[in-house]
Amino acid sequence: MDKVSVLVPTYNEEKNVRPLIEAIIREFETNLPDYDYEIIFIDNDSKDSTRVILREMCKKDKRIKAIFNVKNFGQFNSPYYGLLQTTGDCTILICADFQDPVEMIHDFVNEWKNGFKIVIGKKIASRENKIMYFLRSCYYKLIKKYSDVEQIEHFTGFGLYDKEFINVLRELDDSTPFLRGIVAELGYKRKELPYEQQKRRAGKTSNNFFRLYDAAMLSFTSYTKVGLRLSTFIGFSIALLSFIIALVYLVLKIIFWDTFVAGTAPILIGMFFLGAVQLIFMGLMGEYILSINQRVMKRPLVIEEERINF
Repeated sequence: MDKVSVLVPTYNEEKNVRPLIEAIIREFETNLPDYDYEIIFIDNDSKDSTRVILREMCKKDKRIKAIFNVKNFGQFNSPYYGLLQTTGDCTILICADFQDPVEMIHDFVNEWKNGFKIVIGKKIASRENKIMYFLRSCYYKLIKKYSDVEQIEHFTGFGLYDKEFINVLRELDDSTPFLRGIVAELGYKRKELPYEQQKRRAGKTSNNFFRLYDAAMLSFTSYTKVGLRLSTFIGFSIALLSFIIALVYLVLKIIFWDTFVAGTAPILIGMFFLGAVQLIFMGLMGEYILSINQRVMKRPLVIEEERINF
C-alpha cells in the first residue's frame, strides 16, 4: 500500500488546524481509501493555541504528527525542513489556511500514479486582494523574463513531490532554500493543475510588506543576474548622456558666451539623480551580498524543540 505524506506548515493557525485535519482525513477516506497516510504539522513558534490543539489531535490519532520549532525560522526554511522529515512514497505540501483546496489532494495523487514525479497547483485566479494579485503577476513575469532558469508563475509550493525528489532535496546543501525555484530548476517531469486560490478560512495572514519583499529578493538574487548587470548598463548610459550634455553646454557657451548662463540647477539635479542611482544599486548589490552571506554561514534550517508521534 502506497503511503502519502501531507505536510502542513503552521504559524498562528488555531482556528484552522482542527477543521483542516478533519478535511484531509475525509478526503482520504472518501477519495483515497486504498492509501496509507500521515499528516505532519511543522509549527514555526506559534503564539496562540495552535500547539495545544496539535498536541490534542496527535494524542487522538498517531497518523497525525507534529514538529515544533524553537523559534520562527521564516516562511521558506520551515516548510523545506518539514519536507525532509516525511516518510511517504510522495509528499503533499499544503497551507493551513484553506487557500489551497484540500479536495485537490486526490487529483495530485491520481496524476502521480500516472507517472508524474511532481504535480503542482498553479493559480489561475485568486480571491485575495486584486491589487496584490496584479503585483504578484507583474513580479512573476519579471522574474521569468530575466531568470536563467525556468520560473513557474503563480506557484506557491502547493503540490505533490515524489520521494525521489524529496531525496534530491535532502542532498542539497542550501541554508536558504527557495523551493519554488528548486522545483523549476531541478524538478523531474511535472504536471501543473490549475486552481482558484480561496480566501483564508479564518485568522489573519502573517505576510506583510517586509516578508513579501524578502521572498521577492530571495528569488531575484538566487535566479537572476540582471540586477548587477543592469547597474553596469545604466552606468554606461548615464555616462554617455552626461558626455553629450556636456558637449551641448560647451557649444552653447562658446556660441553665446555673454548671454548663456548654465546656472547651478543642472548641477544639483545631476548630483541628486546620480546619488539616487548609486544608492539604489548599492542596495541591490547588498541584497546579493546578504544572500551570499546567509549561504556561507551554513546555519541549520531550523532547530526543533519537540516532535510528536515520530
